[in-house]
Amino acid sequence: MPSQIDKKPKGLPYRVEIDSLRAIAVIPVVLYHAGLESFSGGYVGVDVFFVISGYLITQTLIADLQSGSFSLRSFYARRARRILPALFVMILFSIPFAWLWLPASDMQDYSQSVVAATGFASNVLFWLESGYFDANSSLKPLLHTWSLGVEEQFYLVFPLLLLLTWRIRNGRTFAVILGLAMLSLIAAEWTVQTAPVGSFYLLPMRFWELALGSLTAIMLPRGGHITSNRILTEFAGWIGVCLIAFAVLVFDSSTPFPGLAALIPTVGTALIIIYARAEASLGKFLRVKVFVYLGAMSYSIYLYHYPIFSFSKRLLPGGPGLIGTLLLLFLSLFLAFVSWKYIETPWRNRDRNPIRGLTISLAVGVGLVSLGLWGHMSGGFKDVNRGLSVGQAAETLTSQNFIVIGDSHADDLRRGLTKLTTGELLDFTSNGCIPLRNVDRYDSRFTRGVCSEAMNAHLDFLLAEDPQAFIILGSMGPIYLEGTGFVAAEDPRVEGLGVELTTSPGLSDRWAVYEQGLRTTLGELSDLKNGRVVFVIDWPELGIANGCNYEPKSIRLGRHTLRDSTPKPETCYIERDLYEARAGRYKTLVSSVSREFPSIQVFDPTELFCDSRLCRGTDPKGNPWYRDWDHLSDEGSVYVARALITQIDGR
Repeated sequence: MPSQIDKKPKGLPYRVEIDSLRAIAVIPVVLYHAGLESFSGGYVGVDVFFVISGYLITQTLIADLQSGSFSLRSFYARRARRILPALFVMILFSIPFAWLWLPASDMQDYSQSVVAATGFASNVLFWLESGYFDANSSLKPLLHTWSLGVEEQFYLVFPLLLLLTWRIRNGRTFAVILGLAMLSLIAAEWTVQTAPVGSFYLLPMRFWELALGSLTAIMLPRGGHITSNRILTEFAGWIGVCLIAFAVLVFDSSTPFPGLAALIPTVGTALIIIYARAEASLGKFLRVKVFVYLGAMSYSIYLYHYPIFSFSKRLLPGGPGLIGTLLLLFLSLFLAFVSWKYIETPWRNRDRNPIRGLTISLAVGVGLVSLGLWGHMSGGFKDVNRGLSVGQAAETLTSQNFIVIGDSHADDLRRGLTKLTTGELLDFTSNGCIPLRNVDRYDSRFTRGVCSEAMNAHLDFLLAEDPQAFIILGSMGPIYLEGTGFVAAEDPRVEGLGVELTTSPGLSDRWAVYEQGLRTTLGELSDLKNGRVVFVIDWPELGIANGCNYEPKSIRLGRHTLRDSTPKPETCYIERDLYEARAGRYKTLVSSVSREFPSIQVFDPTELFCDSRLCRGTDPKGNPWYRDWDHLSDEGSVYVARALITQIDGR
């Protein structure tokens, strides 16, 4: 979430509408992360912040250039004073909970994110790790700091660009920024189709959004109006509000973003900045005090809400329920208020000794980086007794080493294994990728070749090293082979999956592609002397969006609903016949190929969930084994991992 500059930059009028616009941005982001389905596009609030930040930064820099007081040193000092204290305190706040609740492998990932967030490189880290909408992304407490990385990288280069164009090509600043913005937008639209994760996270594809705010600042006369047309002034701002609302309510994780679709909320933001003047009806509306106060606290609200909801998903994998969601929202606001009043506001005070403040920030930053590096290099403090109370099973079943390779289903299994073994565990999972030699998976979120290259590299490592470990191959099954999600109580989750054999790109039959890749992979791994290979049959797809959570109680807010997600075990199932019809051919194929390689073990978790009539999504006490259509909850992952360990240790 982009940060704010000083509330009243020297020589610039304070626009209360901008603070209220920040509230319009942060509210849908928070409600989206709270799980309110009606706000499926709430993530566009970050794009609104990008435009606001571009506008404010440019407005301030131009004022400094015009007055002859421009100073890079002063600019970066203000940025550090504005951003770092609240960010560092939030990270410090999250560390004790991560220490208590995260298993070693997740603690290692968290430690990496501490380093990246402190150095404003989170967007690069999360680009390398996964996508924003991947199933396990919501379990990463510092995922939201990716936007700070984008902004701070922009702040590093943009003042230099503005200074260069201002001095060398005075009068051409608007044209230069417009040209760069157009190139960035073209790159965003191209990469959203070819490399969507990079398009989402990286500055070159986000530059145009901040530049749109910059262009808005250049167009607007200093503190004045872009037009005197009263009708246009009255309605254009409301059109901007409608554009943002449309994106928030209509967009979802399947929307190609941030390509051309991102023009809707960002242009809407620019219209509000331009036309929400004090004399217009929108300007008067945005002076409502609740919006102003929420906007003033928006940076802290953004900082604290995400780790709170992320940790809650580990504590309450079945969902916090209506009351729990309201309490989490209240806690986010409370911590944001404390941060805003006692951290943000005092440290932003221009009278504070800047050298002393920057020295303290630097010292804290070095400490955070050191702690993060220690956590990374120690494997998530795996040799330290951290007294885990959540996310770690009560028992340890084995000391075996594991290497898990596959997609998000393999990652589900990895989480369970992490909690049940004291041995080493290597994570070779890549969301959406099939762990078979030369078999590629692509669709609107995946570029051709990315998955096959990653999986081939992992397999090459296994063949070269022959580690003393159990090598677990796991992934979704019928989804890849059928090309659609499982249709039970819900609509298909995934459509249009591309699956191809890179060595035979003309082979269009999914089943032939999968069979050839499976045979090649198992054949290679069967020659290992030390590694023991286990192929995991995919567990039943539940086909119920919220993992069998239902809403017996709700509060209606217009057309939006706050839901109480409570497991309902009596309806949390699919008929076994329906499941077998979906998965039967897939399981037969795996069984047939694996019999050719006697050293390969096959683990089929079907009977863990299914009796002769039903496949259930909850344990006998009603605790959910699933968290969505087909991904396992923490309890479910431990449940399956425990059975897997029992089988392989008993052999």
